[in-house]
Amino acid sequence: MSAGTLSVIAEELLKEVKKVYQESSQLTDELLLALKFIFGSTALHALDLVDQCSVTLISSPSGRTVYQVLGSSRQTYICLSFCHYCSCPAFMYSVIRRNDNILCKHILAAYLCQAMGLCHDQKVSDKQLTSLLLAKHNGVSSAV
Repeated sequence: MSAGTLSVIAEELLKEVKKVYQESSQLTDELLLALKFIFGSTALHALDLVDQCSVTLISSPSGRTVYQVLGSSRQTYICLSFCHYCSCPAFMYSVIRRNDNILCKHILAAYLCQAMGLCHDQKVSDKQLTSLLLAKHNGVSSAV
């Protein structure tokens, strides 16, 4: 199965997660199995991050948004949903270099939280958001 086809299937699955969660405030066993089938063990790790309320949606007045995800190692990572990017080492290794996964657990957790309406929302100034992104780019850990 090509990466493009897998991405389309993943998007449809996340739409179904949103629909089912809005209706019943829980995920069915069938959806959990589908997540495991498409994303493998990444799904279980992402759901663990969702359960731990580890995802914050940070937005600025200009409309820019990023997800900040507190990983299992207690390190924070920045996820950009518009380009499917995460600042974690696993993303660079498993997703980009080896092409083993289509997403890392942090991006998947962000997408699941978004679909389920479980993100913590945090408003920051444009300057604060820029500082956060620059700190991550320069390798400095900074939680907003």
